[in-house]
Amino acid sequence: MNTVLAGHGLVKKYGATTALAGVDVQVGERDSLAIMGPSGSGKSTLLHVLAGIVRPDGGQVLLRGERIDQLGENRLSEQRRKRFGFVFQFGQLLPELPAQENVALPLMLEGTPRKEAVERARRWFAPLGLDGLEERRPGQLSGGQAQRVAIARALAVEPDVVFADEPTGALDQATSTEVIQLLTSVTRAQGAALVMVTHDADVAAHCDRVLQVRDGRVSGHSQYTVA
Repeated sequence: MNTVLAGHGLVKKYGATTALAGVDVQVGERDSLAIMGPSGSGKSTLLHVLAGIVRPDGGQVLLRGERIDQLGENRLSEQRRKRFGFVFQFGQLLPELPAQENVALPLMLEGTPRKEAVERARRWFAPLGLDGLEERRPGQLSGGQAQRVAIARALAVEPDVVFADEPTGALDQATSTEVIQLLTSVTRAQGAALVMVTHDADVAAHCDRVLQVRDGRVSGHSQYTVA
């Protein structure tokens, strides 16, 4: 596996609580990893540490072999914007912007002119089943449509890694299946790695691998055969 993102010996403490107690993890190109565990197990902390949102107290995070956990704030923020995409449970789309501008926003933040950014954003709508919804605002979209817009936004910068935090948690079962199938297939097609936290075993089963976390440690690791 051509490793894109790796964590070695990751430790994170919050006061007297140890959220991560020496976790090792790696993901490669087109690889999808689901992180599961009970509430308070450390799974969300692990995602946040790998994504450069939270700094570990010990261990290393490497993106294509470059250590990123020791980067300065400005450089780390730049890495997150340019090389990572994010999908959250409730989408976190800006309600005042039409769908196409929500998708274009990461590109515009990197200095791409608005017209070019919107043109690039619109290319994602057909592949994600969003044709005709480019001008709709988030309040005019269903939950599943809004999450597909969020997926498009995450992929717009052509990231190395997409991080998804309970991306189907607010959806019904049928819509959840549709969204996770799109998320895994499109990230794989783009050559990006996917790291996802979920409490749903059916959602996790769409990923190549599942990492079980308990009490801040890896308690199990399963691998699926994905066509």
